[in-house]
Amino acid sequence: MTVAFWCILAAALLPYVAFAKVSGLEQRTPRIAATALEGLSARANGAHLNAFEAFAPFAAAVIVSHIVEGASGTVDALAIAFIVVRLAHMAFYLLDRPPLRSACFGIGFLLVIAIFVQTAFH
Repeated sequence: MTVAFWCILAAALLPYVAFAKVSGLEQRTPRIAATALEGLSARANGAHLNAFEAFAPFAAAVIVSHIVEGASGTVDALAIAFIVVRLAHMAFYLLDRPPLRSACFGIGFLLVIAIFVQTAFH
């Protein structure tokens, strides 16, 4: 298994890392209770949901890359960078640093595009 594929696994686990910081959810109706969260728990829930949103495009980019060109050191490096940036995104989300969080989101999105572009022009 390539490094990039391991990064897919890491990206799949990121939502649950963020969710570990959520407290105060009612077990019977967690989606309804989530709307009442405040402070760190609300931010952790936001990071949790955003990690799910970022996962699909990243996983698709890595899988398409492997189908089209096979293993690539460049894709491995871009995938590692994506995980690092998404961890920073989560940290800035939890620390309530919106400008840094947004910058990390944008960089992560650009890294996904870079994987697709690298695959297309390799």
